[in-house]
Amino acid sequence: MTNEELRCPKCKGEMVQGFVPDNTCGGITVGRWYSGAPKKSFWTNTKQPTTESAPIGAFRCQKCGFLEFYADVKFAGQ
Repeated sequence: MTNEELRCPKCKGEMVQGFVPDNTCGGITVGRWYSGAPKKSFWTNTKQPTTESAPIGAFRCQKCGFLEFYADVKFAGQ
């Protein structure tokens, strides 16, 4: 999946790839998708599930700003 393949479903503008950063412990990583609803944690606000996860890739329309997200291993940091 590349931005050449994706057109905005709202206005048919060009979609460009990006990512949503996860700022944790002084580092920046790619945000991840987990199945199920989030659960509260006293220490970290949200418990990190032990289930499988997938990095999130984000695509933004250059014309209208619409965002579309995909979860796939190909969006992991390179």
